Amino acid sequence: MRHRSRWRALLAGLALIGAFWFAADAGASEISSREALGLQEAGDSPLFVDVRTPEEYQSGHVPGAINIPRNQLTSRLAELEHARDRLVVYCERGPRAAAAIATLLSSGFTGVRHLSGDMAGWRAAGLPIEK
Repeated sequence: MRHRSRWRALLAGLALIGAFWFAADAGASEISSREALGLQEAGDSPLFVDVRTPEEYQSGHVPGAINIPRNQLTSRLAELEHARDRLVVYCERGPRAAAAIATLLSSGFTGVRHLSGDMAGWRAAGLPIEK
C-alpha cells in the first residue's frame, strides 16, 4: 500500500511539473501584483480568476475576482468567453493556477496571464483584499 501511495504522489508531482511546463511553453505570461493593481486602478482591469476553493475565496481575494475552482473550470469556460484575451489566473501558491492556465490555453483562450506570487504574494505585498 505504501508503494502505491508513493507512486501516486510521484505521478501527481510529474503531472504538476507538466502543467507548469505546458503553461509556460504555451505562452502564458506573468503579471506582477503591482502591475495588475495598476491596470485595475487605471480602469483597464483584466478579469481575475481565482481557482481556489470557495472557502479560500471567501477568506479573501483580489478585489473584483471571480471564483471558479480548478475542478470546475472545464465545465464553466463559457463564463470566461467575454474576457478570453484578458484573464489573470491565480490560486494560493501556483500549482492550481498552472493547471488552470494549461486548461485555458488548450481551450483556445489567449492573453492568459498568471498572477506572479498568487494570492500569497498579493497578501504579502499588503495589497487590497476583498471578502
